[in-house]
Amino acid sequence: MELANKLALVTGGSDGIGKEIARQLKAKGAEVIVHGRDPGRLEASRAEGFATIAADISNREGVDLLVAGLAHRPLDILVNNAGMGVGFLVDEPIDLAEVDRCIFLNLHAPIHLVARLLPGLRSRPEAMIVNVTSGLAIAPNARGPVYCATKAGLRSFTMALRAQLKLTPVHVLELLPPVVETRMTAGNSHKKLAAAECARQAVAAMEMDRDEANVGAVRALRGLYSVSPALARRFMLRY
Repeated sequence: MELANKLALVTGGSDGIGKEIARQLKAKGAEVIVHGRDPGRLEASRAEGFATIAADISNREGVDLLVAGLAHRPLDILVNNAGMGVGFLVDEPIDLAEVDRCIFLNLHAPIHLVARLLPGLRSRPEAMIVNVTSGLAIAPNARGPVYCATKAGLRSFTMALRAQLKLTPVHVLELLPPVVETRMTAGNSHKKLAAAECARQAVAAMEMDRDEANVGAVRALRGLYSVSPALARRFMLRY
């Protein structure tokens, strides 16, 4: 895809991977709308020259607010990046309200946005949907079963959606990052990839119309999974 002069929406685009994707799309000549929910981070995005929309899309009302904020502008690119992790350890108290927020934000919101915005995307000469999943969509780890389930669900949705849209102007890309240096991973002790490098690989995959972008260590995981899915699962459950 030629990114110059395209209109893109990046959910969760005021922080982390989303912020870097927004910056790099803008550097390629795209017009970028940044979505987020933190007023301070959105103000910083506006200072960088981005249009912004404030909405908490961990619920249906927030998705409605985000779609309304687009004001029927003709999107060319939808980047479903917003996401969150949630604790789910069986020997500790489980906050089911946070579990529900995680499931909606990570899985329901991208599906809702695709359903709501797809007619406009299909009307463009060329368009793209980028769904950000995770290496954990391939094989889960034991400490994050809800997060892993949402990303695996989004991966399945993405693969099926790509097949349906194969003969349309809408290309579907799945971005599978490893552990990336963001606020969400602040407590993670594993080696982390810089968000800017993750975004660089994502934008390069968009330009090449790739179906998948396996970023950093995820490439090795995909290789292991292709040889032995059971071994990949055993490794990741202990990761």
